[in-house]
Amino acid sequence: MKRYGKPIVFALVLIAFSAVAAAFPVRDWIRALANWMEQLGPAGVAVFIGIYAIATVLLFPGWIFTVTAGLIFGVVGGTAAALSGATLGAALAFLVARYLVRDSIQKFAKSYPRFQAIDQAIGENGWKIVGLLRLNPLIPFNISNYFYGITAIPFWQYVLVSVIGMLPGALLYAYLGAVGKATIGAGSPPSIGR
Repeated sequence: MKRYGKPIVFALVLIAFSAVAAAFPVRDWIRALANWMEQLGPAGVAVFIGIYAIATVLLFPGWIFTVTAGLIFGVVGGTAAALSGATLGAALAFLVARYLVRDSIQKFAKSYPRFQAIDQAIGENGWKIVGLLRLNPLIPFNISNYFYGITAIPFWQYVLVSVIGMLPGALLYAYLGAVGKATIGAGSPPSIGR
């Protein structure tokens, strides 16, 4: 069972998501959200970025918001909005962990040499580690924001490398959202330059 456990769980999660999508009017919700953002004009982008940032801090899956950004704002605008929201949310989660939890974790971790070694490695080579892990889609984005906050990586280094590391995924998911918009009949197929 151990050998097949993860694929079975993955398949069950996909089935559950499909059932939810079939049972609820997801297409209508997306259209309503797109219409609302459009009515807000330029403020709609700011509202979206704020919602995305809050969702990131609250550990909601970011890919959903990034796909939605592509659907609403197109490839380029969606990438920019999603990347802005994800970056703001990642920075907020990092700061929450850094200033509310780090001292407690440091005291607790003194008896764990492995944690101290990880903390030192991230403090010295944080940009490399964060950059590589941001490019890995299997690393949970939201949880890692809090994890980095309890390490020694400098804040601005973390933010800059996060933006660079999140860009390819944001572009891909925003493109998928734009393609999805065309697929559900709410627009024309996207081009990368739009």
